[in-house]
Amino acid sequence: MDRLEEMRTFVKVVESGSITGAAERLGIAKSAVSRRLADLEGRLSVQLFRRTTRTLSLTDTGASFHERCLRILADVEEAELAVSQAHGTLRGRLRVAVPLSFGLRHLGPAIDAFLRDHPEVEFDLDLNDRQVDLLAEGFDLAVRIAELRDSTLIARRLAPVRMVVCASPGYLARHGTPGTAAALADHACLVYSNAPTPGLWEYVDPAGRPGRVQVRARIQANNGDCLREAAEDGHGIVRGPSFILHQAIEAGRLRPILRDHRWPTLHAHAVYPRTRHLSQRVRAFVDFLVERFAGVPYWDRCLEEGKTPPTL
Repeated sequence: MDRLEEMRTFVKVVESGSITGAAERLGIAKSAVSRRLADLEGRLSVQLFRRTTRTLSLTDTGASFHERCLRILADVEEAELAVSQAHGTLRGRLRVAVPLSFGLRHLGPAIDAFLRDHPEVEFDLDLNDRQVDLLAEGFDLAVRIAELRDSTLIARRLAPVRMVVCASPGYLARHGTPGTAAALADHACLVYSNAPTPGLWEYVDPAGRPGRVQVRARIQANNGDCLREAAEDGHGIVRGPSFILHQAIEAGRLRPILRDHRWPTLHAHAVYPRTRHLSQRVRAFVDFLVERFAGVPYWDRCLEEGKTPPTL
């Protein structure tokens, strides 16, 4: 067995935490992974893992060997990239995690444009609103829409994510338009359940006073497009990001309200692990995204001054 293949297999087992997970990532049988590990430990005459019926954990020797393997494999990849870049070619797989709605609406078209220039790059996408562990799950990068707190990752800002409060014209005709944020407590609201405090909506009123309102969730969901559809169907008032709501606003299916209030603004970031050598594929794709979403994002065209509230 090639030593580099043994190292790659060993690293995949560490990243996935199991032989089964490593086999799935490598696209080979579990027995082949087990055999490679046994051959590696036999050749080195050391135990790299502590094994129980349910878990694998690195020994001290295994942890040290893992760090060295990462450096060696990174050097090999860097050498290969240097040769391919000399001929102007990017190739290989990018494993990317991205929130579902943002991925479908905005990252998909961006990937299409990127692949036109780099047809030998491949993408493995995880479209999910959960926050993945990049290192443990083997992702090259992720798009995150949140306040970032993990200092172990490198982050590059892509675009602002503005929050808008909207309802359908039909809902407003039946129930009236709230004149203050506090009045939202008397309305049916559509609440994003993955928010840190789902039903507690923060704002700054026209006098500059910060406030909070506890809203009643008629529908609560962990996906913004589900809530947008419910709002368009007239089931309540939604607070959501403009990158999800902008088309419905532009078409008149949703109407922004409380325009004189300010609502929190987040940012979309591309995040990736700190490594000794950053893959040129990752670098090129992140640079591409930063350039594509630079300035005022296209989904904020419906938020021109005088039409919707300013950002917080």
